[in-house]
Amino acid sequence: MTGRLIGIARRNVRRAPMQTTDQGLITQVAGLVGDFKGAKYPRRQVTVLALEAWQAALAEIAQSSLPWTTRRANLLVEGVDLPRAAGGVLRIGAVHLEVTGQTYPCSRMEEAQAGLLSALAKDWRGGVTCRVLKVGRSPWAMRSRFWCGRRPQRAICPDSPCIKRPPRTRRAAKKPEN
Repeated sequence: MTGRLIGIARRNVRRAPMQTTDQGLITQVAGLVGDFKGAKYPRRQVTVLALEAWQAALAEIAQSSLPWTTRRANLLVEGVDLPRAAGGVLRIGAVHLEVTGQTYPCSRMEEAQAGLLSALAKDWRGGVTCRVLKVGRSPWAMRSRFWCGRRPQRAICPDSPCIKRPPRTRRAAKKPEN
């Protein structure tokens, strides 16, 4: 499946408002650099929200004006069904993210809008949590380079640490010395 990355957001401290940005560096140590959660929670380094799931949750509570950053996710994508199981891989440009689970909405959602917590809790609408498999920049310009599915095969991402294998070499037969 292909889709588009349409938003990047982060916050530098707990409970701070989300700040949108045009690009971000994603690392295996910090997740989205500048977001406080990536380094602290290695299985939740980056969170990804699907626009369609966000819109479905807003429609359920008859609310259309809440910005996607209310959900407090790092990346907003559209046009793709996010994997609904751990082990799925999302590729956004050079970045490869492994889904570690569902993002469960917290009480902050209810503080933002009555009913939002329960609307997001259904059908993985809150998005997915991910750990970083392969690092890189996630610029806004890479919106058209989004892929998701099971762990990719070698032909799709030969440099990914999840599938890197040592190269096969043939041993040359030793010639006897005369």
